[in-house]
Amino acid sequence: MDVGTEKILVLDELVNKVRALKKRGKVVVQSHGVFDLIHPGVIKHLKSAKEQGDILIVSVIRDKDVHKGPGRPIFPESLRAQNVACLSMVDYVCVVNDEKPFESVKIVNPDIFAKGHSIKDYGKDIHNRIFEEEKELYFGKIRILEAEGFSFDSSDIIKNLLNIYPKDVSLYLKAISRIYSFEKIAQKISSLQKLKVLIIGDGIIDEYHYCETLGKAAKFPLVVNRYLTHEVFAGGAFAVANHVGGLCDDVQLVTLLGLDSQREGFIHANARPNIKQKFFYRENGSTIVKKRYINQYLNQKLFEVNYLNDSYIDGGLESQIIEYLKTTIPSYDLVLVSDYGHGFITRKMIKLIEESAVKFAVNTQTNAANAGYNMITKYKKPYYICLDESELRWAAQEKFAEIEDVARQILKSVKPRSLIVTLGRRGSLGINIKGQVVKTPVFSTKVIDTVGAGDAFFAFTAPCLAKDFPLDLVSFIGNAVGALAVQIVGNKKPVEKYEFLEFVHALLK
Repeated sequence: MDVGTEKILVLDELVNKVRALKKRGKVVVQSHGVFDLIHPGVIKHLKSAKEQGDILIVSVIRDKDVHKGPGRPIFPESLRAQNVACLSMVDYVCVVNDEKPFESVKIVNPDIFAKGHSIKDYGKDIHNRIFEEEKELYFGKIRILEAEGFSFDSSDIIKNLLNIYPKDVSLYLKAISRIYSFEKIAQKISSLQKLKVLIIGDGIIDEYHYCETLGKAAKFPLVVNRYLTHEVFAGGAFAVANHVGGLCDDVQLVTLLGLDSQREGFIHANARPNIKQKFFYRENGSTIVKKRYINQYLNQKLFEVNYLNDSYIDGGLESQIIEYLKTTIPSYDLVLVSDYGHGFITRKMIKLIEESAVKFAVNTQTNAANAGYNMITKYKKPYYICLDESELRWAAQEKFAEIEDVARQILKSVKPRSLIVTLGRRGSLGINIKGQVVKTPVFSTKVIDTVGAGDAFFAFTAPCLAKDFPLDLVSFIGNAVGALAVQIVGNKKPVEKYEFLEFVHALLK
């Protein structure tokens, strides 16, 4: 048995252990973090924490929930837990989920939570939110202690000594950090809170059905798979609204459901509480559902089945929607159009948006159901358009031209104020009517699922441009959000503001 492994418990075991220790009158202290490197600052922090009680517990964040920047964590969760367990002052270690920040602290319920410098230093916005405004939500009645230590920072050591970023990314980050400090970016992101945003688009329910391959069928040339489990997520415009709802307080979604199968209860249950929802209903179809079948072991998509009626809505329903939008659109600072080309957004609706919106931004998505038909060229003079490379090339009918030339062509024909095209591993390219061209490298080194990443990019960058953030800053923000979004399975959860700020803090250090 490796040294220290007897200290490592699963969460249920740890909870029972803590209850028993507290009944015996022991004072339990918990420290929580990534613990990617064990350096003098970590040792000092844990020693200080142990001095405050009888038992020291360390919760180590799982790899999937680490948002410290490209290439992080350096070491996998099992090794990080073993390293901490080898320290003499540590009594128990547990590897925990951290999708909701510090959730494990509330579950374990120690007497004291030992907060270190690395948490405190994420910036005023996060510090105030977690440790002041919503302290009880995260920690209940647990006493919070400012433990000493962390005078050395793991992110600084890793960034400066281990050279984890490619050269072009390192040079870019040095340049952007000279222009925009973390504090300045955090302040600008906070300024989005009062922006009033209306989202109009196709709501989609994404189902992920996980399977394992059994082998080839005996009588037919097909591969047989065994069903294991499934997950259901709110995608499309539902996902865009959830992303925006984490940035802006006043958000409304207008979308289309199907009377054949509405799924309204699921949609309400998976929307942020600050999102107002206005549903219209078509009679000849169901709410859009996209079922993806995935090999669980390889995390590879096998095939997809769509439940949708992608013909345009009938004239009577279109008139109802237009009458509603006429009175609603002028009340909002920004209209986001999330157009999947599934029959909801008609030419008359587009004309109304163009004529009525203070500012509007558009993302026209290309997918298997609409390839070649759902083009950005049906819109005129949006404030901002956001597309991926294939969507931009489809619209321009340019397969091989330089992407910057293609972007200029669309800028000239559609006439947006700004355009950003995402380029996968090549990052993104931004261009605006002033002639400014911005190239931003990709920050992601770990890709779990690209589904939903474009929605997250659009949802974060559109409000930023509506508030007239500089194009280079918006492109940086979009690529940071994209790097977080590709680590999430589908639209399982939105990219949270605190996750984004934590990631930016790590990038700019």
